[in-house]
Amino acid sequence: MFLSPLARFLRFSIPSKTSKISALHFSTSCSADIFCTHLQNKADNLEKSLNSVNVKLDSNCVRDVLNRYSKTNSLLGLRFFVWAGFQSNYRHTSYMYGEACRLFKIKQHPEVVLDLIEAYRVEKCVVNVKTFKVVLNLLKEARVATEALLVLKKMPEFDLRPDTNAYNVVIRLFSDKGDMDMAQKLMEEMGLIDLYPDMITYVSMIKGFCNVGRLEEACGLFKVMRMHGCAPNAVAYSTLLDGVCKSGSFERSLDLLEKMEKEGGDCNPNVVTYTSVIQALCEKGRTRDAIGVFDRMEAYGCAPNRVTMSYLIKGLCMDGHIDEAYKLIDRAVVQGGVSYGDCYSSLVVCLIRTKKVKEAENIFGRVLSSGLKLDSLACSLMIKELCSEKKVFDGYCLYVQLEKMGFLYSVDSDIYSVLLAGLCEQNHLVEAAKLAQSMLGKRVPLKATYVDKIVAHLRKYGDEQLVAELVGIRR
Repeated sequence: MFLSPLARFLRFSIPSKTSKISALHFSTSCSADIFCTHLQNKADNLEKSLNSVNVKLDSNCVRDVLNRYSKTNSLLGLRFFVWAGFQSNYRHTSYMYGEACRLFKIKQHPEVVLDLIEAYRVEKCVVNVKTFKVVLNLLKEARVATEALLVLKKMPEFDLRPDTNAYNVVIRLFSDKGDMDMAQKLMEEMGLIDLYPDMITYVSMIKGFCNVGRLEEACGLFKVMRMHGCAPNAVAYSTLLDGVCKSGSFERSLDLLEKMEKEGGDCNPNVVTYTSVIQALCEKGRTRDAIGVFDRMEAYGCAPNRVTMSYLIKGLCMDGHIDEAYKLIDRAVVQGGVSYGDCYSSLVVCLIRTKKVKEAENIFGRVLSSGLKLDSLACSLMIKELCSEKKVFDGYCLYVQLEKMGFLYSVDSDIYSVLLAGLCEQNHLVEAAKLAQSMLGKRVPLKATYVDKIVAHLRKYGDEQLVAELVGIRR
């Protein structure tokens, strides 16, 4: 009887014991209680009062304080957040900015930030540029342009002069919004107060003009940059090139790429530059032209990365040129920018998504047998595909072996529910119980659409405690 490489791999593999990972428990620091006490006292100079607190300030403490005040007193919570943001021993991460935006609903109610600035003014608080930097970063995270502009304009009321970084935040917000007239007005305004746009300013403007289809104005900024002593670099060119590609002007994009190659120096095209052209060509079905860019990339000495290869592999799979994909993978790996595991993971994913499942199974089995590591997406999709073909037990055996090999470190939680539901449906109750125990250990919740089916089958096995604990994760 013929066995596919994947079937052989499953047949001769030894299942492993499912490891249990203890849930992490975070203890709340008493530091939050101390800060909250100072906030509740509502001292005349709140920030000065907070400065007197001599306890550790960290992200857990900040999150705890924000959680307490997000529903009771947003203004006090925001004042604490802004104060914490410029302390010498602590800096907000992008995650914390996101948490603050979520808890205080700043995107839905940006006026709360203006209330904060007004409170500073009324109470005659001593604020500085760093204070406004935290406030503007908060609005940047919430993607609120109008209020960010109002905050920028209020800085002189506190005898503060906006710097280039402050203008860059607001310019980027209007550029991302597509309001390039306001973005351009702000950039021109910088010159009136002896500030000079930097590379960040110009890249935001170039990207914004490209996004709204004003390519000529984006190109014109390169002349302005040179006039002001800000020489264009690979980032600026790559941003323009990406915009040109998205507009469908492929010949123009190739001319621009050639210009970068000839200019060299800081304008040398990098892997991001080449990949943006390759992506645009592949998405338009011009895979042959994309491979031509890959050839140029290779000749220029720029190694492709995983993203580059994923677009090329997908394009070749869509066109049915699997053999060419193998050859291209060999060429790419030799250059050192990407591994066989990365490339074959992309190939397996593309084959499954283009319904070439048999080919995907063959490659999957051969790759695992050779000891190469496939990524979690490829593994997850392979298990899901086996389940959809009613080969649920094979899917479970593959899961066990992949777990043993350490390939399921970030598997989609939905896959566990799909696999568990399939095992229950086909009455593999022993395996279902083992998988359920593994889910408990990893704190993987059941997907809502599978709960009733899974619970009904597991109860046949008689383990009511297991069922209760598994459903409890979902809650």
